[in-house]
Amino acid sequence: MEEPRKDLLMQVEGMTCQGCVNSVTKAIQRLDPGAKVEVDLDHGRVHVTTCAQSIEVAKALDAAGYEARAMTG
Repeated sequence: MEEPRKDLLMQVEGMTCQGCVNSVTKAIQRLDPGAKVEVDLDHGRVHVTTCAQSIEVAKALDAAGYEARAMTG
């Protein structure tokens, strides 16, 4: 049975351009291919709808070169 999806809000440091948006999106979707990712560059936030845990998402973003922490979830 598939885990339920939940909404996470992450604070992500180091995102500056569309390339960063693409990198962040790919890092999360490697973890959960069905994740919906919305990046807010101006505020350094990423909203994710996923079945992954916030700590897993933060670790994936850290591995991609961004400093991430959960604001919710």
